[in-house]
This record gives sequence, structure tokens and C-alpha cells, in this order.
Amino acid sequence: QVQLVESGGGLVQPGGSLRLSCAASGFSFSIYDMGWYRQAPGKQREWVTTITSRGNTDYAAPVKDRFTISRDNAKNTMYLQMNSLKPGDTAVYFCNGGPAGRYWGQGTQVTVSS
Repeated sequence: QVQLVESGGGLVQPGGSLRLSCAASGFSFSIYDMGWYRQAPGKQREWVTTITSRGNTDYAAPVKDRFTISRDNAKNTMYLQMNSLKPGDTAVYFCNGGPAGRYWGQGTQVTVSS
């Protein structure tokens, strides 16, 4: 019933941009904090950014000033605008949120390479 579905990943050159989307269904999206995590092969999943139900945002140091999280509650959708991408940003990006942060998407691959 509950679904978080990421889209928008792909291959991009260093310095380029991508915009990820997370489409939510099956729960009351607008009342919950949401966020993005990422995981590179062989590495721990790491927190990237969060946005509260009120629209307050927080960012991990490696992406601060380059990434922007946003949400459109009318569309039950969250976004991640990624600018000035670096090879170190290469990872599977996961949407997360809901009550106690219990819901996860399946991820979308972002590859930054020349």
C-alpha cells in the first residue's frame, strides 16, 4: 500500500546537475518529515538531507550549498535538486520518511563521471 518511488537519476559529468523526484502514496505525506539518503557500493548508507512537514531543511556537510531539497504536498512529491555534482556524489539515492521514518523507496542510481 505504502510506496515511495524515486526517479530522475542517471549519468552526468562532473559539474553537472540532476533533479530527483520521490513520489509518495499510501500515507499522509504532508504531515511527515521526509528526506534523502544515499549509498555507494560497499559503503554505509548515509543521510543527505531532510525537510520537515513545515518546510525546514537540513543538509549533510558534503552536499551543503550544492543540493536543495523541496516538497510539493499537493502532489505528494519530494525533490532533490543536485548542482555542481562531483564523482563523490555517485551513489544510489533513497527517499525516506513517514511515521518514525519507516518508509523507504527502492532507490535511483546517480553516477557522476567524465
